Amino acid sequence: MGFGLARWEVALPMQNTMPAGAQEILMGRFIASLGTENEDGSIHLTAVWYLSEGGCLYVATSSRTRKARNALSRRKASLMVDIRKPASERGLVAMCAADVIAGETSREINARIHRRYMSEAALADPRAGGTMAAMDDITLRLTPTGWYAWDMRTLDDVLFGGSMKTPGYLLPLD
Repeated sequence: MGFGLARWEVALPMQNTMPAGAQEILMGRFIASLGTENEDGSIHLTAVWYLSEGGCLYVATSSRTRKARNALSRRKASLMVDIRKPASERGLVAMCAADVIAGETSREINARIHRRYMSEAALADPRAGGTMAAMDDITLRLTPTGWYAWDMRTLDDVLFGGSMKTPGYLLPLD
Protein backbone atom coordinates (compact mmCIF):
# COMPACT_ATOMS: atom_id res chain seq x y z
CA MET A 1 0.00 0.00 0.00
CA GLY A 2 1.49 3.38 -0.98
CA PHE A 3 1.35 6.41 1.27
CA GLY A 4 1.08 9.58 -0.81
CA LEU A 5 1.36 13.16 0.38
CA ALA A 6 -2.44 13.52 0.36
CA ARG A 7 -2.65 11.26 3.43
CA TRP A 8 -0.56 13.75 5.43
CA GLU A 9 -2.71 16.73 4.50
CA VAL A 10 -5.46 15.64 6.92
CA ALA A 11 -3.24 16.09 9.98
CA LEU A 12 -3.53 19.55 11.57
CA PRO A 13 -5.98 21.97 9.97
CA MET A 14 -5.96 25.50 11.44
CA GLN A 15 -9.32 26.64 12.81
CA ASN A 16 -10.67 30.04 13.80
CA THR A 17 -13.00 28.50 16.39
CA MET A 18 -12.23 26.17 19.26
CA PRO A 19 -11.92 22.61 17.91
CA ALA A 20 -14.16 19.79 19.08
CA GLY A 21 -12.81 18.28 22.30
CA ALA A 22 -10.74 21.34 23.16
CA GLN A 23 -12.86 22.37 26.14
CA GLU A 24 -12.38 18.94 27.72
CA ILE A 25 -8.59 19.29 27.38
CA LEU A 26 -8.56 22.88 28.66
CA MET A 27 -10.60 21.93 31.73
CA GLY A 28 -8.05 19.27 32.66
CA ARG A 29 -5.24 20.07 35.07
CA PHE A 30 -2.18 19.85 32.81
CA ILE A 31 1.07 21.73 32.49
CA ALA A 32 0.87 23.88 29.36
CA SER A 33 3.71 25.18 27.21
CA LEU A 34 3.63 28.93 26.59
CA GLY A 35 5.48 30.38 23.63
CA THR A 36 6.28 34.08 23.31
CA GLU A 37 8.48 35.85 20.81
CA ASN A 38 11.86 37.17 21.93
CA GLU A 39 13.25 40.45 20.64
CA ASP A 40 15.52 38.60 18.16
CA GLY A 41 12.56 36.65 16.71
CA SER A 42 13.38 33.37 18.47
CA ILE A 43 10.71 31.70 20.57
CA HIS A 44 10.80 31.60 24.37
CA LEU A 45 9.07 28.45 25.67
CA THR A 46 8.13 27.88 29.27
CA ALA A 47 5.97 25.48 31.24
CA VAL A 48 2.99 27.18 32.91
CA TRP A 49 -0.17 26.65 34.90
CA TYR A 50 -3.22 28.06 33.14
CA LEU A 51 -6.91 28.77 33.51
CA SER A 52 -9.51 28.67 30.73
CA GLU A 53 -12.40 31.01 31.47
CA GLY A 54 -14.82 33.08 29.41
CA GLY A 55 -13.14 32.30 26.09
CA CYS A 56 -9.70 33.41 27.28
CA LEU A 57 -6.68 31.61 28.69
CA TYR A 58 -4.92 33.06 31.73
CA VAL A 59 -1.36 32.55 32.98
CA ALA A 60 -0.14 33.85 36.34
CA THR A 61 3.44 35.15 36.27
CA SER A 62 5.88 37.67 37.62
CA SER A 63 6.28 41.00 35.85
CA ARG A 64 10.03 40.27 35.91
CA THR A 65 9.84 37.22 33.63
CA ARG A 66 10.85 37.06 30.00
CA LYS A 67 7.38 35.79 29.06
CA ALA A 68 5.84 38.92 30.61
CA ARG A 69 8.29 41.25 28.86
CA ASN A 70 7.73 39.47 25.55
CA ALA A 71 3.93 39.61 25.88
CA LEU A 72 4.08 43.32 26.72
CA SER A 73 6.37 44.08 23.78
CA ARG A 74 4.87 41.91 21.05
CA ARG A 75 1.28 41.21 22.26
CA LYS A 76 1.10 37.65 20.98
CA ALA A 77 1.64 34.16 22.38
CA SER A 78 0.79 30.51 21.80
CA LEU A 79 -0.33 28.05 24.44
CA MET A 80 -0.06 24.28 23.94
CA VAL A 81 -1.81 21.78 26.18
CA ASP A 82 -1.05 18.15 25.48
CA ILE A 83 -1.90 14.81 27.03
CA ARG A 84 0.98 12.36 26.78
CA LYS A 85 -0.36 8.83 26.95
CA PRO A 86 1.41 6.49 24.50
CA ALA A 87 -0.66 5.70 21.40
CA SER A 88 -3.37 8.13 22.50
CA GLU A 89 -1.52 11.46 22.70
CA ARG A 90 -3.70 14.44 21.98
CA GLY A 91 -3.67 18.14 22.48
CA LEU A 92 -4.24 21.57 21.11
CA VAL A 93 -2.50 24.84 20.42
CA ALA A 94 -4.13 28.25 20.74
CA MET A 95 -2.51 31.16 18.87
CA CYS A 96 -3.42 34.24 20.85
CA ALA A 97 -3.39 37.97 21.22
CA ALA A 98 -1.78 38.70 24.58
CA ASP A 99 -2.28 41.46 27.10
CA VAL A 100 -1.33 41.97 30.73
CA ILE A 101 -3.68 42.35 33.68
CA ALA A 102 -2.38 43.90 36.90
CA GLY A 103 -3.76 44.95 40.28
CA GLU A 104 -6.70 43.42 42.14
CA THR A 105 -8.15 41.74 39.03
CA SER A 106 -4.81 40.00 38.48
CA ARG A 107 -4.62 38.87 42.11
CA GLU A 108 -8.13 37.37 41.88
CA ILE A 109 -7.41 35.50 38.64
CA ASN A 110 -4.02 34.30 39.90
CA ALA A 111 -5.65 32.99 43.07
CA ARG A 112 -8.05 30.93 40.89
CA ILE A 113 -5.09 29.55 38.92
CA HIS A 114 -3.21 28.66 42.11
CA ARG A 115 -6.32 26.94 43.56
CA ARG A 116 -6.55 24.89 40.39
CA TYR A 117 -3.07 23.43 40.91
CA MET A 118 -2.34 23.59 44.66
CA SER A 119 -4.01 21.87 47.60
CA GLU A 120 -5.63 23.88 50.40
CA ALA A 121 -2.70 22.93 52.65
CA ALA A 122 -0.18 24.27 50.11
CA LEU A 123 -2.16 27.47 49.60
CA ALA A 124 -2.27 28.04 53.38
CA ASP A 125 1.48 27.48 53.76
CA PRO A 126 3.31 30.83 53.48
CA ARG A 127 6.33 29.04 51.99
CA ALA A 128 4.23 27.70 49.11
CA GLY A 129 0.95 29.56 48.57
CA GLY A 130 2.23 32.78 50.10
CA THR A 131 5.34 32.79 47.95
CA MET A 132 3.35 32.01 44.79
CA ALA A 133 0.89 34.82 45.53
CA ALA A 134 3.73 37.30 46.11
CA MET A 135 5.74 36.16 43.09
CA ASP A 136 2.90 36.15 40.53
CA ASP A 137 2.09 39.87 40.42
CA ILE A 138 0.50 39.99 36.94
CA THR A 139 -1.66 37.82 34.70
CA LEU A 140 -1.26 37.20 30.99
CA ARG A 141 -4.65 37.17 29.27
CA LEU A 142 -4.49 35.18 26.05
CA THR A 143 -7.35 35.67 23.60
CA PRO A 144 -7.31 32.86 21.01
CA THR A 145 -7.32 33.94 17.36
CA GLY A 146 -6.63 30.50 15.88
CA TRP A 147 -6.45 26.87 16.96
CA TYR A 148 -5.24 23.50 15.89
CA ALA A 149 -5.65 20.16 17.60
CA TRP A 150 -4.38 16.64 17.17
CA ASP A 151 -5.40 13.23 18.37
CA MET A 152 -2.93 10.40 17.87
CA ARG A 153 -5.75 7.88 18.15
CA THR A 154 -7.28 9.31 14.97
CA LEU A 155 -3.94 9.84 13.24
CA ASP A 156 -2.98 6.25 14.02
CA ASP A 157 -6.14 4.98 12.35
CA VAL A 158 -5.83 7.30 9.33
CA LEU A 159 -2.06 7.30 8.74
CA PHE A 160 -0.71 4.13 10.33
CA GLY A 161 -3.61 1.72 9.92
CA GLY A 162 -3.91 1.32 13.69
CA SER A 163 -0.40 -0.12 13.99
CA MET A 164 0.67 2.19 16.83
CA LYS A 165 -1.80 0.41 19.15
CA THR A 166 0.23 -2.79 18.78
CA PRO A 167 1.66 -3.69 22.21
CA GLY A 168 5.39 -3.05 22.38
CA TYR A 169 5.55 -0.73 19.35
CA LEU A 170 5.88 2.45 21.40
CA LEU A 171 8.44 2.63 24.17
CA PRO A 172 7.42 4.03 27.58
CA LEU A 173 8.15 7.69 28.20
CA ASP A 174 10.54 8.65 30.98
